Parts: sequence; structure tokens; C-alpha cells
Amino acid sequence: MALPLMPKATAVWLVENTALTFEQIAAFCGMHELEVQAIADGEVAAGIVGLDPLANGQLTKQELERCEKEPRFRLVLSASDIPRPQARAKGARYTPVSKRHDRPDAIAWLLKHHPELTDAQISKLIGTTKPTISTVRDKSHWNAANIKARNPVTLGLCSEMDLEKEIALAPRRAGVVVAPQVDYATEAEQTFDHERERERERERQEEADSAVPAFLRTGPVKRDENEDDGF
Repeated sequence: MALPLMPKATAVWLVENTALTFEQIAAFCGMHELEVQAIADGEVAAGIVGLDPLANGQLTKQELERCEKEPRFRLVLSASDIPRPQARAKGARYTPVSKRHDRPDAIAWLLKHHPELTDAQISKLIGTTKPTISTVRDKSHWNAANIKARNPVTLGLCSEMDLEKEIALAPRRAGVVVAPQVDYATEAEQTFDHERERERERERQEEADSAVPAFLRTGPVKRDENEDDGF
């Protein structure tokens, strides 16, 4: 839902100059009803000068009177020729002058340890340009002899979170399937556990065999035909 310019200042004016309910003002200005009530009580926005939505063409007098007569109605924002503020497009990251000489070192580190990153990602991370990345890559940079690969996080050119985010996105952008890493330590532990379980099974089997009478373990005893039955 579109909101008026400077919603809080507009709410101040509506509270002071109209008979609208707090609920109507809150719905029009995108605020909570209790916040509008706090404005009326002087607890909030005490130093804000009210902004007349009639004067700037965001609300008509007829619309205001219509809603004042019926609390169930909601104010409708009028079309206005006043340009609305636009979100600023994200540009290249700003790098302080004191750290700009560290960017070639950071580029060299990223090219060495994370070749999967694109030039656009590197530019975004440390606020550099693609031509600079190319000169560092092909060692044609004017200061190539003194460039030392250093982590951009430790240099303060980007955060660890931003670096990990770009690394995670790089394989998907390049269409590379990353093979799952095998935890050899875990596999060794599992093998050891299986061996112990088999050993315990053998011990349990031996204990069970020892509890069985010998004649049952060796089978029925053959009778000697020459043996006297005692009769």
C-alpha cells in the first residue's frame, strides 16, 4: 500500500486538524493505532511539524470529509505529481583512501585462493575495477613487483560474511558442481566403531556357547555296541 510523504508528520497534522479516528489515521499513514494515540497524547513526535496532505495534493478535501463522517471508511491517497524518493542503486563499495593501496594485494589473494570468483564479484567485494583485476592477473600492474597476496578481510577491505557469501554463490553462477567433501576422520571413527561392534558380537557368541552343555555343542554321543548296559 502506498503511503504519504513523511507519514509521521502527516499523522501529526491529521491528529491536530481533523476528526478522523486513530484507526483511520494509522491505516492511511502506515502506523500502529497506539502510535497515533501516543502522538495525540504528546508522547511521540512532539517536535515534528505537521505536514498538510491537502496542500501537497496527496489528499482531497472531499475524501477527508467523507471519512470524517463515517469511521468505517479509509482514506485513499490521491495521485500526485510530486516525485517520490527512489531507492539509491548500489554502486561500487567505497574504499577509504588509506586502504586503496592494499587492493592489489587483496586481488592477488583472491585470484590465488578463490579462482572461482568472477571479476564482478571481486570488484564488489573490495571496491576495485575490472581493468585493475586484469593487470594484477597478468602481472602487468605498475607495482607488480611489490604485490603480495594478502587476505582482504585482514586488510579491512571486506567482511568475512561478505567473502563467504560470494564464495558460496560463485560455483552456482559458474555452473560448477561442487563435490561433497569427505570427512576422513569421521569415516575412520565409523570403521573403528564397526570393528568394536563385531568384536563385542563375537564375545557375546562365545559367552552363549560356553553356557550350553558340552553334549549339546558336540552333538549326540554315539553308543558303543560292546558297552554293557548294566542289566
